[in-house]
Amino acid sequence: MRFARFVHPGGMSFGVVEGEAGAPVSALTVAEIDKIPFEEVRYTGKRWALPDVRLLAPIFSSKVVCVGRNYVEHAHELGNEVPKEPLIFLKPSTSVIGPNDAIRLPPQSKQVDHEAELAVVIGVGPGPARRLDRAAAEKVIFGYTCANDVTARDLQKSDGQWTRAKGFDSFCPLGPWIVTGLDVSDLEVRCEVGPPGAVAEVRQLGRTKDLVFDIPTLVSYVSHVMTLLPGDVILTGTPAGVGPLTAGDAVTVRVEGIGELTNPVTTLD
Repeated sequence: MRFARFVHPGGMSFGVVEGEAGAPVSALTVAEIDKIPFEEVRYTGKRWALPDVRLLAPIFSSKVVCVGRNYVEHAHELGNEVPKEPLIFLKPSTSVIGPNDAIRLPPQSKQVDHEAELAVVIGVGPGPARRLDRAAAEKVIFGYTCANDVTARDLQKSDGQWTRAKGFDSFCPLGPWIVTGLDVSDLEVRCEVGPPGAVAEVRQLGRTKDLVFDIPTLVSYVSHVMTLLPGDVILTGTPAGVGPLTAGDAVTVRVEGIGELTNPVTTLD
């Protein structure tokens, strides 16, 4: 199923996106459900054509946990060794934006890069999501979405630690929806950048089979550091090809089996 969070004339709701996989947005509808989609799904009977609503980031998160250097070629393109265990860091919840929201380039940075990623959304498990083994980790995964781990690369290098470089408002686009029941062992992850309406340049093209640490390993590892709560998001790493964004660009992250997440790029007012 595809779960979205959206704004409609009556307010904000969660819903199920209906229509054929890969169909254009104009052919899709969204059916409202009565609460956050971690429990039994109950439809309210209200539906909208997808173009008539505004998609938001698909979930509320207490935290976004990110994994660095989880593709060998990406580690090497920045002159780094591949970590011997997952390298994790946090993005604040205030960095999260949704589809078509603007990535705002801060004046402190001269180089802001895109990083296309598959994101894991944590759901409700049989108990607290802490100190999980691999089997238990798989049971707390609710679904998956697209993410862009936007990074002020110059600040990442100068600071030596990554909080400022990764944490600006608008630096964590998520969406367009959460897909459940998806086999993520070998999916294409793609990033395209270009002016709106023009032919975009393919910057990143990788596959999840090339992750250094697979998804159950990542969820288990993080849960041995911090308790994972329903709605928390884990970004699983980016393939090679990261590069700069400039005002006027549109950046699109596509993950096979999920969909596409597009955001315009602007300067900070």
